[in-house]
Amino acid sequence: MAININPDGLHVFMCASHVIIGDGIAGASAAESIREGDPEAEVTVLTEEGEALYNRILIKEFAKGKLPAAPVSIHDPEWYDERDINLHLDTVVTDVDTDAYEVHTHGGETYEYDKLLVATGGTPTQLPVDNSDAEGVHHFWTFQDARAIKESAADAEKGVVVGAGLLGIDLAAICGAQNVDAHYLMRGESWWRYALSPEGAELIHEAMEDIGVTPVFDSGVDHFETDEESHVTAAVDPNGERFEADFAGVAIGLNFNTEFLRGSGIETDNGIITDEYMRTNVEDVYAAGDITQFHDVILGDRAQNGAWGSAKEQGSIAGQNMVADGPEAEFSWVSSYSITHFDFPFLSFGHPTRGDDSVERKYDDGTWRRVALKNGRVIGGVLIGDLSAQSVLKKLARRQLDVSERTDLLLKQGVDIDAFEERATTE
Repeated sequence: MAININPDGLHVFMCASHVIIGDGIAGASAAESIREGDPEAEVTVLTEEGEALYNRILIKEFAKGKLPAAPVSIHDPEWYDERDINLHLDTVVTDVDTDAYEVHTHGGETYEYDKLLVATGGTPTQLPVDNSDAEGVHHFWTFQDARAIKESAADAEKGVVVGAGLLGIDLAAICGAQNVDAHYLMRGESWWRYALSPEGAELIHEAMEDIGVTPVFDSGVDHFETDEESHVTAAVDPNGERFEADFAGVAIGLNFNTEFLRGSGIETDNGIITDEYMRTNVEDVYAAGDITQFHDVILGDRAQNGAWGSAKEQGSIAGQNMVADGPEAEFSWVSSYSITHFDFPFLSFGHPTRGDDSVERKYDDGTWRRVALKNGRVIGGVLIGDLSAQSVLKKLARRQLDVSERTDLLLKQGVDIDAFEERATTE
């Protein structure tokens, strides 16, 4: 609790102190919501990074050489100053004492809080193979990573990409844009095999080849080879096949930053567990962003989602609830993620890798749709080529309408939500 003294020195009043760990879109959105909800509150943001909030969506375009650095930045230090938000860059939190309501940092500072938000995200997982830390092997998460990747790819002739997911394809697109002759090494039979069937994935495989990236299936990395200067020269896959590379991009997941929470009592499980209000199990402690294992009211189960829009909304909800006097705001969100690397649009929404059933259709050589279902309700999907159905499909997910008897309508090019709502009304 911070103490403020009026200029006349006669009146002393207490204002709430809010500490936010992390300055990604979740942390920054929470800070903004707190300031809007309580103009007198003390708001402190601690971040390990050396720069204020930037757009993680745009850093891939920067790394491709398609965008200057300026549009990537969102907030400068003045933005925080104007809102009376205390921003501390290059600050590593070492532990949280939830009994004393204190946050401790590597520099020996102690920050007291009334409400705490953890929005620290994660760090890229390193391949557990020999020479995975060699020069020229890159992970893609921060603006600093993007700068190094852009420079390295611009000087490279041959490359490999590892990790058949949404970040991996960004690395593949960077290779294509930087004219790096690259092989994309995937463990399974197709890209993002948990969300796309082989038929849908084939559209992506062909698009990769069009930009100069060769997909290699049932592959991966057994080890990297290096030269005398410890720079990567090749990747060898588990089958013994060797791929020359002076650039390697690895995107096999995130390790969530929860080590500093040991002993805090905050429940974790590959992230921080929260309810639909972004509250943890410890009173006055909240979490937001891709670090959360939150209760998804649409899915009816615990979920994790690293999409930009989802993290922004979670931060906003957490901030509102940290200063709320009345009913708390609930996080109910259908996320979406788009890929703009190819000649056709691509969009995923909700939880396309989960569910107990799905329907799909290929309309032509460049158009495909898959809708994931759970208990007869839409929970996610992927659209390639034609995105016109996204709005209706996301509404169906939000409203949790039973579509089990009319799944054929989900694949019509013009999906009509009225047909599903009429059925729900008559039941």
